Amino acid sequence: MEHVEYVYTFGMTDEELDEYLRENDIGVLSLADDGDAYAIPVGYHYDGERLVVRLGERDDSTKMDYLETTERATLVLYEKESERSSWSVMVRGSLRELPPESDREINEQFEPFRLFNESIEDVDAAVYEMEMAEVTGRRTD
Repeated sequence: MEHVEYVYTFGMTDEELDEYLRENDIGVLSLADDGDAYAIPVGYHYDGERLVVRLGERDDSTKMDYLETTERATLVLYEKESERSSWSVMVRGSLRELPPESDREINEQFEPFRLFNESIEDVDAAVYEMEMAEVTGRRTD
């Protein structure tokens, strides 16, 4: 790497990880089925103790098929603020569906739901808690 440009990164403290998780609300959730990966943008909410993600469920949902086969999921948050300033946080753990919440409760925790060429009548909001088995983060100085 003698001629490759680089920037040193540093591990985050527990306090920094907590801050980044609280201050953000969108990440990329990676699921897997055997050797096949599937990653999707998702809304999440972190209250300092538990992390929940909101997914749209429908009958022919690829993500729900992958969710059923995923033992350990990964949620990635990141931002590149400039060429030399960036950060990323990775949370790994299992997902479990929570009992249905009211629309009001879901709206209080999450940004508005983004539909992709779907009818609102065909999609149900489901909330999953992510066991935070491993939380790591890197940032530039």
